[in-house]
Amino acid sequence: MKKPLLLAGLAALILALLWVLRDQDLTVAALQGHLARVAAWQQGHPLLVAGLFFVAYVAITALSLPFALWMTLASGALFGFWGGLAIASFASAIGASLAFLVARHLLRDWVRARLGQKARTIEAGLARDGAFYLFSLRLIPVVPFFAVNLLMGLTPIRLLVFYAVSQAGMLAGTAVYVNAGTQLARLDSLSGIVSAPILASFAVLAVFPWIARAVLGLLRRRRVYAGWTRPSSYDRNLVVIGAGSAGLVSAYIAAATKARVTLVEAGEMGGDCLNYGCVPSKALIRSATLAHEMRHASAQGLTDTAPVIPFAAVMERVHRIIATIAPHDSVERYTSLGVEALKGHARLIDPWTVEVTDAEGTARRLTTRSVIIATGARPFLPPLPGLDLVEPLTSDTLWEGLRGMQDPPRRLVVLGGGPIGCELAQAFARLGSEVVQIERSPRLMGREDPEVADMVMASMRADGVSILTEHSAVRCGVDGDRWIEVEHEGETRRIPFDRIIVAVGRHARLEGFGLEELGIPADRTVETNAYLETRYPNILAAGDVAGPYQFTHVASHQAWFASVNALFGMFKRFKADYRVIPWATFTAPEVARVGLSETEATEKGIPHEVTRFDLAGLDRAVTDGAAHGFVKVLTPPGKDRILGVTIVGDHAGDLIAEFVMAMKHGLGLGKVLGTIHIYPTWTEANKSVAGAWRRAHVNPRALALVERFHRWRRG
Repeated sequence: MKKPLLLAGLAALILALLWVLRDQDLTVAALQGHLARVAAWQQGHPLLVAGLFFVAYVAITALSLPFALWMTLASGALFGFWGGLAIASFASAIGASLAFLVARHLLRDWVRARLGQKARTIEAGLARDGAFYLFSLRLIPVVPFFAVNLLMGLTPIRLLVFYAVSQAGMLAGTAVYVNAGTQLARLDSLSGIVSAPILASFAVLAVFPWIARAVLGLLRRRRVYAGWTRPSSYDRNLVVIGAGSAGLVSAYIAAATKARVTLVEAGEMGGDCLNYGCVPSKALIRSATLAHEMRHASAQGLTDTAPVIPFAAVMERVHRIIATIAPHDSVERYTSLGVEALKGHARLIDPWTVEVTDAEGTARRLTTRSVIIATGARPFLPPLPGLDLVEPLTSDTLWEGLRGMQDPPRRLVVLGGGPIGCELAQAFARLGSEVVQIERSPRLMGREDPEVADMVMASMRADGVSILTEHSAVRCGVDGDRWIEVEHEGETRRIPFDRIIVAVGRHARLEGFGLEELGIPADRTVETNAYLETRYPNILAAGDVAGPYQFTHVASHQAWFASVNALFGMFKRFKADYRVIPWATFTAPEVARVGLSETEATEKGIPHEVTRFDLAGLDRAVTDGAAHGFVKVLTPPGKDRILGVTIVGDHAGDLIAEFVMAMKHGLGLGKVLGTIHIYPTWTEANKSVAGAWRRAHVNPRALALVERFHRWRRG
């Protein structure tokens, strides 16, 4: 209660002072009269008058009273230009700092609570550039002095920085008014001080920091490019290295804006998603799902049927689907769009030159204004002793490694409990493999809430997957059988298998592209700034190679920022926007999430409440025989703003889209509730969870009044 009481007391003091001073004549003539009386006293007590004036000036600015301008004029009239400038400059900066501290102490926590996650985003930007913006504002006298003090108190800028920047930034404006004060006897009004030319001059002065920043940026660029010889002309506007999701979108945008663009790919067009990841895995999951439905046909009123699984035909279907989609990402299509597509390995020779070597070893060099590195990622093979002896499969190699097999692997080990490992383990179990999944963490899908992981693990176990959590792989070997040795609670055991799929993560493709030679930092990913620029601003990165998320849709999202910044960054650059990132895991049940999970919100200390709707209450889920799972929404206490959503159940990856849209555009659950959803569809689950939130936040007093109103109406 201390802060509200202190704030109320301070407000009362300011109002009281304004009331006392309400009849003061704020004209130049009145000020001249007051100063004549003070000047007479000043003759006998110069230091006392200077000290009292300084304290009064500090108090007026600290309390944000609207008299700072008059005090500045008075300082020039009483103490001359240099004396008045010293007093006014230091007193205004000290008073501003006190107002800054008051705002920080009394209001900052309240504002942060109101803004939530947005406050953290704003604070991150101001922590980096706050001093620069403050300096610009201080150079413009028309920006209210007190408003800058109070608003900056709500930011993370340090007190000493605020004081120093204010002292320097206000000096020019203070000097103008102090000088006017020295000429106060000859002034009839303030129009000569705050005339249009003076204000225009200050506006121009305020642009200087931005010009200085641009010059510093230019100097930094010159330093970065020192030692390299820039071509006098360029063959192309953009070269894109890698034809996965990020590379294809980058090339498409460049061609659509009529830039001359070359797309270089050493492997298959379409990258990992088309050839090894999203497309083939979802095709396999669909076949596995159908096999599961056949075994459980009685749930739909039919007869359970044991499926006959010609595994070779299943794998051929996977490759047929890849071939069906491939033309969307083909050389022919992109050539028709205006993209030059080259097959070969690309390597940076200097910041503007890319060497492309084809399969025959023939090399050609291309000069380009900008480069986008979109080389993707590959599965990570851990340094597990003996792993090379057992011919491990990965999410990239299993499609060719198992192609042509008449039956799925009888005994399959899946190493890793992330989304890829879970999807493949369940799919192969449904196709008839005896699957053992090994994960060293306490549960699968460690990024999700425990209840989500528990639901998925229960479903996978029902499909026959043997899940070994808190088991660490020790070594692999071949002794008649292939085997893997695992350790759990100090004990080890061997698990025999026919094939093993390693799904313990992916790492960026960084080697062989000339990054080391150019000194571009690249550890786990290529190091980029907020604009996706590397050490060299004309070389950018997007997709898995840039991080921080390894999702196809994020790679496409980044590609827009990278390509626009590469082509038009001299006019306007855009920071990559990661505020609303959704993802899904296509197990049964599906899991989709956007924003915070309940576990994350608790760990980060973010105030929240949880609204939940169980899909058992959704009519369409009941008719489809899929009445399991839930929609869970996190909101700030008492507010409908969406902090995060987790959906578990059929079509979760599709249902999440409405919440992604709502979060992206700042729409709360009230807007979702007010939107018509077709009956009976799965999307009604979104409206139902919004309705559950509304019912939980009905004002009981208002409801009681309405009840009394209806009773009165009945007579």
